[in-house]
Formats: sequence, C-alpha cells, structure tokens
Amino acid sequence: MFTISTAILALYLVAYALLHSLLAGTWAKRRARRSFGPGGMRWYRLFFTLVAVVTLLPLIYLFYLFPGEVLYSIPAPWRWGMVAVQAAAALGLAKTLLEAGPLQFLGIRPDDGGRGQLIVRGIYCRTRNPLFLFALIFLWFTPVMTAHLLVLYIIASVHFYLGSVHEERMLAEEFGAAYLDYRDRVPRFIPRMRCTYPETGVAARRKAEGPGGIPGSLPESESESESGSGSESGSSSEPGR
Repeated sequence: MFTISTAILALYLVAYALLHSLLAGTWAKRRARRSFGPGGMRWYRLFFTLVAVVTLLPLIYLFYLFPGEVLYSIPAPWRWGMVAVQAAAALGLAKTLLEAGPLQFLGIRPDDGGRGQLIVRGIYCRTRNPLFLFALIFLWFTPVMTAHLLVLYIIASVHFYLGSVHEERMLAEEFGAAYLDYRDRVPRFIPRMRCTYPETGVAARRKAEGPGGIPGSLPESESESESGSGSESGSSSEPGR
C-alpha cells in the first residue's frame, strides 16, 4: 500500500509545511523587514502567496505521477452526500475569505505597513480558525480515498493544528489582552451556533485595553470603520497558512 513514491510525497509535504511555517513566522518577517525596510514589507504577503503557489505545483505533479492505491470508494447515494458536504465547506471557505478581504489576504492589495486589525465578527465570532476548519472538512469528506491522499490529509491535519497554535501565539503577542479575551471566549475549531463574541474588532480592542488602546491599532481614519480584512484566527496581520 505504501511505497517509495509514498515516502517521496510525504517528505515533500513535510518540507512544504516547514517552509510555509517558516515564512509565516516572526523570524522570517523580521529578517525581511531588516533587509527590505517597511516599503518592501508591504509586499511580503504577496511574496508569501507566490511561494506557496509555486512550491505547490511540484506536489500536484507528483500526485499526477503517483496517484496511489485506492483504499475505498464511497458508492452512491452516500457519495453525493459527501460531495454536498464538500460543497458546503467550499462555500464556507469562500465566505471566510470574503470576510477577511481576499485582495489583502492574497497580497494583491499591499499592506499599509502597519499591523492588522483583530477581526471578531462573522464566522470569526464562532470559531477562531474557520479556514482550517473548512479545509479539513473538505479534505476528509473526499468520497474516493487513495493511500497518497491519506498521507496528504494526515500531514495537512497535523500542520493545520500546529499552525493554529503557532499563529495564536503570534497574535497574542501582537494584540495582547484583546486577543487573549477573544481566545478564551471563542473555540479554536469546533464552531458554536451562536456568536459568542459579538463585538467588532475596534470595540473588542477598546473593551480589552480601555481608552489607551493596544499595540497594532488602526489609524484614526480606519478605526472609525467596522469593516476590515483578516487571515486565519481573525487577524490580517499574518500572511496566511
């Protein structure tokens, strides 16, 4: 069932996840800021997105060359039920990206050089990591499972969980008490039916920190608006996962 091609795919997946985590971490961004300055950092998210896409292409080719042994294939009508769940997860991903601001999320619209806004409304007031959640649902409801897809899904699931833990540490460092309050009230993955954190991003920061504000607050012209863009865990400060 598991062959040399499986090991090659697994090694590439681990390397891809490590590179992704390295570029999303504070160490790489600090080095980039020292090398290119604030002006260059405005395009760091776009650079991150391009690297993620380019390094994903060899993985797709490897899956084309080595599809792997079929472990199971769900028959109809159950197959269509699983496809329907995948379609719902895809819609959830699209809704989350719209709430986060797709142009800024992908880096097509450059950052303003400051820190991001803590977003706690919409789907983010029900779960802290909606992108990871919907991605996991989409993966594991695949009606046809191969050995190589199983390896991909296991590594991706571990990467998503560890990535959420790592990212939340960075968000707690950036947003301080506002994020800690948000983290304590909103679950990491399993969503709640009712919104448990109804404040807007600006209101949440004011509530947590008082009139003095917190690090990473928006300019006055932006803080007057309740709209904003973000990535996973309700913030636009990180370049994706």
